[in-house]
Amino acid sequence: MTTNMKPGFRRMIFISLTVPYVACGQGIFSPPDYQSTMISNPALTGSEGNGLVRLSYINNYPGNSFNLHTALLSYDGYFPSIHGGAGFYLSDNYLGGIINDLRGGLSYSYFLQAGKDLFFSAGLSAAFCHRGFNYSDAILPDQIDPLAGVVSPSGETLLPGGRTVFDISTGFLFISGNLFGGISISHLTQPDISGSEFADASFRRSIMMHIAGDIGINREKNILLRPVGRFEVQKGLFSGGAGAVLETSHLSFNSILFFDNHQNFDTQAGFTMTISGLILNYNYHFNIISGKNLLPLSVLHEAGIAIGLNDVDKRKTVKTINFPKL
Repeated sequence: MTTNMKPGFRRMIFISLTVPYVACGQGIFSPPDYQSTMISNPALTGSEGNGLVRLSYINNYPGNSFNLHTALLSYDGYFPSIHGGAGFYLSDNYLGGIINDLRGGLSYSYFLQAGKDLFFSAGLSAAFCHRGFNYSDAILPDQIDPLAGVVSPSGETLLPGGRTVFDISTGFLFISGNLFGGISISHLTQPDISGSEFADASFRRSIMMHIAGDIGINREKNILLRPVGRFEVQKGLFSGGAGAVLETSHLSFNSILFFDNHQNFDTQAGFTMTISGLILNYNYHFNIISGKNLLPLSVLHEAGIAIGLNDVDKRKTVKTINFPKL
């Protein structure tokens, strides 16, 4: 039975194990890059100043036929008329061809100057999350024969209906000189995306902290070393990451080490190219140590692009950030 197990049967087992975790989190994996942090911390909305369209694609656990994909699209910018940033985002988690989580939201952040070189912003995000189902490739328990494997048809009928819930997130950000950091709380409403009314099926509140800074190596040649860190707590799960980005005017490289309280240790390596205002990035995330020997070597591949649409007047009352390029 084990040696002749069909790929579709393996997918069913994998999905049955991973979906309960996915239902309790924001997604399969929340990357540390600043292409997607607006979703986690709305206080970052518009903090780069220029209006930027960001698009990211993530292939989760590639090479294992799990068929798990994530796509992110966002736009945000600073608008003097509202003295802050505004933007929107869309994300889609495609889980094995059976579950599809679509999320869309609007974010606003208010900027405040608290000192000569000290700035704060507070943000709020409101989003709708829709979970859809496609049972055409699903395998139910009564279709499994201990000797013959998967058989058809099933005696149970599954309805392909979906569910939509409302969600709210908030966050805060400080900027002081070449250092910035923030804290955010996601899923304030703890929406029940599954409709089962079980507490474990709801999006659990998540607290995230992030920090980054600049260390000038050669200012004349625009060479910077940028330490970064990110830590997240969500219902008994603690995860963190720390590393650095080496940046030049047109090319940068990053290396990040990740860990969690399940004794998993991962690392990420990637690069970013800037060409005529177009930012292209690629990251490869892989597992070093798996606490329960469950994770494959390749955790994810991520590719992204960012395009600037408009410039803002960066007055003295506006402090903008150049996000670390990862």
